[in-house]
Amino acid sequence: MHGLEELFNHPKPIIGVVHLLPLIGSPKSSIGLAEIRSRALSDSASLINNGIDGIIIENYGDAPYLPDQVEVHTVASMTIIAHEIHEHFPETPIGINMLRNDARSAMAVATVTRSSFIRINVHTGGMLADQGILQGKAHDTLRYRRTLNSDVKIFADIAVKHAAPIADFDLRTSAEDTFYRGLADALIVTGLGTGKHTCYNHLRQVKDAVPQARVFAGSGVTADEIANLLQFADGAIVGTWLKRGGVTTNEVDENRVRVIVEARDEN
Repeated sequence: MHGLEELFNHPKPIIGVVHLLPLIGSPKSSIGLAEIRSRALSDSASLINNGIDGIIIENYGDAPYLPDQVEVHTVASMTIIAHEIHEHFPETPIGINMLRNDARSAMAVATVTRSSFIRINVHTGGMLADQGILQGKAHDTLRYRRTLNSDVKIFADIAVKHAAPIADFDLRTSAEDTFYRGLADALIVTGLGTGKHTCYNHLRQVKDAVPQARVFAGSGVTADEIANLLQFADGAIVGTWLKRGGVTTNEVDENRVRVIVEARDEN
């Protein structure tokens, strides 16, 4: 299921991130679902109407994150919001990232809301994060996708941000395992944290190891750097830089969206 050619209209797509405000039941929750939904729809419109090729919805405000399965009410909230966004923008590819690493819930939400892909922070192997040890469950995710008879694509991180390997680690081998054995449909390379620069050399190593894979730069992407990054990457996931003032929790800045799309298209 590796083929992604039909998913995006641009050969080097930019995926914007919709960082949800704290959902009901999370430690920082202070508002109702209606207000969270309104902000998510507004951010989605600012991204899509100004040239972004796809979006990914994250329960970003729910920190500290559960390491594995999220609460049932989180799944319900994400489902409602993803459905609403799809209804408003039915032609736009939508992704689901259920932080910190709940691939099964993300697959369920994406399938029932007709979303296009999910992001899995640890799909194969294991990483040490602030949630403890995160273990890849490719075996479960792929079987669950088959059970649902779903065509949702899997975008999997290699050496995901905010985490470190728990054993000797080779980037190329991890990329090969994630793509060929974990059967991910696309790979994501990030910096050390949210908004942190993605290393060109890491992108090059992953692309060289699995030339058939679509490889995305997944953090720290700016308008100044996107042209250079896309020499090595097949697309980019952009979150923090697109926000007002470059602050992750702020609203999407429409002008920044237009600037980064123009910077991509000029090269």
